[in-house]
Amino acid sequence: MDKEYEKIKFTQISGRYLPSDKIAELASKNWPSDQWHPSGFSVLGKPVHRIRLGRGAKRILMWSQMHGNESTTTKGLLDFMAWLHSGTEISEKFLNHFSFSFLPILNPDGADRYTRFNANEMDLNRDALNQSQPESVVLRKEYEDFQPDFCFNLHDQRTIYNVGNSRIPATLSFLAPAMDAGRSVPANRLTAMQLIAYMNERLLTILPGGVGRYDDTFNPNCVGDHFQSLGTPTLLFEAGHYPGDYERESSRYYFFKSLIYVLEGIMTGEYASFSQEDYLGIPENAKQFVDILIRRPDLISNNHPRDAIIGICFKEVLADGEIQFVPELSEKEGKEEVYGHQEWDLSQPEQMALLKKRPGIIKLIS
Repeated sequence: MDKEYEKIKFTQISGRYLPSDKIAELASKNWPSDQWHPSGFSVLGKPVHRIRLGRGAKRILMWSQMHGNESTTTKGLLDFMAWLHSGTEISEKFLNHFSFSFLPILNPDGADRYTRFNANEMDLNRDALNQSQPESVVLRKEYEDFQPDFCFNLHDQRTIYNVGNSRIPATLSFLAPAMDAGRSVPANRLTAMQLIAYMNERLLTILPGGVGRYDDTFNPNCVGDHFQSLGTPTLLFEAGHYPGDYERESSRYYFFKSLIYVLEGIMTGEYASFSQEDYLGIPENAKQFVDILIRRPDLISNNHPRDAIIGICFKEVLADGEIQFVPELSEKEGKEEVYGHQEWDLSQPEQMALLKKRPGIIKLIS
């Protein structure tokens, strides 16, 4: 990470759990009241805060934590907002060129409970057409009132994703969502593709090989697909796993940099030199990772053959205001092409010693 980022990073927030009250606290301390206010309310009456910054002609709408347990892009978005007021030459150019509307936690009830869904157990990213949930109405109204030139849909993805067929985790993934079942490429979707290709080239210098392309299966109820179908260039951002970074502080940084890069591309117009083929050249994500891959489990239990491979994935559980990583058996168990963020061969004494410190995992594989 660079020193300039460390100067503006919101150190008041870290880790995976980011409850909605933290946004109001940070907003009240860092932005004038005329720049932020509730844009609406959640099922349980929690405010969905909107922050508007900038004075330029190009309008950018960004929303994060549509899924309440996906906090990395919210952290990076707050860092970006702090950077906008850092007084640097480039940040001032951004404020003069763009007008931003940010909805940092679209799903405050889900954020508080650390769940994907809102309080009605609804996935807000499957409610674009029905508009059945108050949070969905807030986002649609902001879209209609603000009339953005670009939409950035900000998410987290699980640790299971790798880039192509490689052993490299997908720390960042992007998608220019489809706008119809035929996956046609009108001008607005092509623009989204070009921007992603431009971003990818810039990110290669700091995150070599760690960028993937998300699946573009069309779903009319997904918000990104819907806004794309309305003619607005829409980009999906997915912050994923970086080696050893379960708190996603490194991923947070790379996401922050991706925002800088994509907006530079819009401001300069340099993205236009990239093509659909450049975008399609970004490897598509696969799902070949587990958190711990265990070889030789027969040395713990004779229920397993000597060549068995067991995968363990962590379930994220909120307990006492903190996220605990609870091991569970993976559905990938026994498959050959599986990679582990940690790989333990129990025939190696030092790796057997690691397992013996984890009685919960021993119980799972016995």
